[in-house]
Amino acid sequence: MADPTPPAPPSHVVQRNTPEFAEALRNAFKETPLHKLLDLEFIQIDDEMIIIEMPVAQNALNSGGNLHGGAIATLIDVAAGTAAAHNSSFVPGENTIVTADMHVRYLGRAKGSKVRAEAQVMRAGRQLVVVECRVNDEDGRMIAFADFASMVVPYRDPLPIAGGDAKPESPDL
Repeated sequence: MADPTPPAPPSHVVQRNTPEFAEALRNAFKETPLHKLLDLEFIQIDDEMIIIEMPVAQNALNSGGNLHGGAIATLIDVAAGTAAAHNSSFVPGENTIVTADMHVRYLGRAKGSKVRAEAQVMRAGRQLVVVECRVNDEDGRMIAFADFASMVVPYRDPLPIAGGDAKPESPDL
């Protein structure tokens, strides 16, 4: 007779809705070189909202001296991707969550020394997760708005160029 107990997950799989799960998301976030370059900082991670801040600093400016649209898009991608990972069927090490689509509407120039992305899941299906993200400057002015979608897909090994730095339990944030 077969044992009715399901097999234990591989050692690199982190179970959802545990402190270890939130910590795995934070660690994946901190270790990404682009996130370090832009000095992104987690402010809040929970079921309701993901909040990430980015300084308006030299490494995030365009040649005109304004916050680069690509830096804003990266901030949105990370905040919305984290919200999707946190509120979906994503299980680190068991599957992967990737950006499927992102539309950013740039609404104004950032003023002040930092911007804040606030991402909230609108709907999470088995595979597709839709997120809304707003980016505000320090004065609370909305400088960008995004509609974001991600997909939970089967686990994929990291690219060979990632070398030993890639972690199988990390999402593609």
